[in-house]
Amino acid sequence: QVQLVESGGGLVQPGGSLRLSCAASGSIFSINAMGWYRQAPGKQRELVAAITSGGSTNYADSVKGRFTISRDNAKNTVYLRMNSLKPEDTAVYYCNVRAFVVGERGLYDYWGQGTQVTVSS
Repeated sequence: QVQLVESGGGLVQPGGSLRLSCAASGSIFSINAMGWYRQAPGKQRELVAAITSGGSTNYADSVKGRFTISRDNAKNTVYLRMNSLKPEDTAVYYCNVRAFVVGERGLYDYWGQGTQVTVSS
């Protein structure tokens, strides 16, 4: 019904920057919230940042001031700009979209396939 395609992960040195993108497509009626989560080896998945349809944002304390989430509603795309990256930011990053789907009632959660971000010298 809804497909998410992520891009932008990779290997970067400490202090470097990356931008992740996630494009949603399919039987979307409207998108409510969009966000990014991450999961490091041996740890639980955690919220990194989220943005509502109205543009309100929420960040994990560990990334405040370094990461910026944004969205392009016309393209059903969410971005995560990551600056001043640290080794502890290393994880698989997952895009999440909460949307109303054509022909269905209620909000549904969809997940991207994940993109690896490695911060290492």
